[in-house]
Formats: sequence, C-alpha cells, structure tokens
Amino acid sequence: MRGLAFAAGLFTVTAIAEIAGCYFVYLWLRQGKSAWLLVPAAACLALFAYLLTLYPAAAGRTYAAYGAVYIAIAIAWLWTIEGIRPTVWDAAGVAVALAGTAIIVLQPPG
Repeated sequence: MRGLAFAAGLFTVTAIAEIAGCYFVYLWLRQGKSAWLLVPAAACLALFAYLLTLYPAAAGRTYAAYGAVYIAIAIAWLWTIEGIRPTVWDAAGVAVALAGTAIIVLQPPG
C-alpha cells in the first residue's frame, strides 16, 4: 500500500506541474498576461516531463493510470484556481476515471 500512496502523491505533483505549465501559457496567450509567464511555464513543463520518468511501471501503463489523476486534479484546479464550481457531471467523470485507474494499477502481476 505504501507504494500505491507514493504513486498517488507523485501522480498528483506531476499533474499540478503539467496543469500549471499549461495554465501559464494560457494566461499569456488568452488573457494577455506578460510573456515572462513562459519562464515558469517552461520550468513546470520540464518538471512534469522529469516526474514522468520516476515511475517504475511501463511508460504506457503509467501514462494511462496518470490520466485519471490528471482529470481529478484538473477539476480541482477548475474550482480552486479558476473559481468555477464543478458540477455533478464533473464529479461523476472523475469517479469513473479513477475507477479505471484502479483497474490498471491494481491488476495482478503478470
């Protein structure tokens, strides 16, 4: 279980790095903010790419499992950073995605 908790934490940090990097670019391109935001954007996206290399499982399986955590963090970002309250549909989508991740992550070794 410790390995699962570590992976979940690492997935969470990875998702935050990816979303933050993309959000900085969004602020620059869509909101007319300073081009200096590209500096932390690049740093966040580099951190995101590095963090993906820390997972011991096969890359494809890791990315598939990571996707659901990304969805959950993106919806949390929507609420906490953008101030948009998630809908019941958002919550249901997150639950379905996390169930899919559980199937992938908890499969018997083989």
